[in-house]
Amino acid sequence: MMSNNKRSVEEVERPEMDDTYAINVAKSEYREGFTTGDVDRILRVFADEFTDMSDGRPSRYAADAPAQFRKYLEELFQAYQAHLNVIIIQIVVLGDVAYDYGWHELTLTPKSGGEPVFRRTRYLELWGKDPTGGDGQISN
Repeated sequence: MMSNNKRSVEEVERPEMDDTYAINVAKSEYREGFTTGDVDRILRVFADEFTDMSDGRPSRYAADAPAQFRKYLEELFQAYQAHLNVIIIQIVVLGDVAYDYGWHELTLTPKSGGEPVFRRTRYLELWGKDPTGGDGQISN
C-alpha cells in the first residue's frame, strides 16, 4: 500500500517518456505504411518540409523532399509488396528535438514474380515537435 505522500507511476510527469512513446507510435505507423503500401500513412510521419539523404537516391531538401519521396514510394509500391521491420536501438529526447537510430530491414517481393529482395540499412532520424502542437515528426 502506498503512503499518502507518494504518487503512482501514472501520476509522475515524464514528458521525455511521452515523446519517446510518440516516436515509437510514429515508427509503427511508418512500418505499417510500408506493409500496406500506404504512401500517405508514411508521409504523415514526416514534417511538411524535411531533408531526405537516403542511401542510393539523390538528397532532397525542404518542399522538394516530400514530393520526391512520394514519387519514389508510389513507384516502389507499384512494383513490390513491401515488408518493413524497424529495429530501434535508442531514442534520445533533448527538449523539443529528438533523434533515434537503428536498422530498417526491408523485404521487397516483386509483384510480377521472382525472388524477394532484402535490404538492411542503418538509419538516423531527427525529430522535431509539430508546430501545431501535435506529436513529433521526422525532419531529417
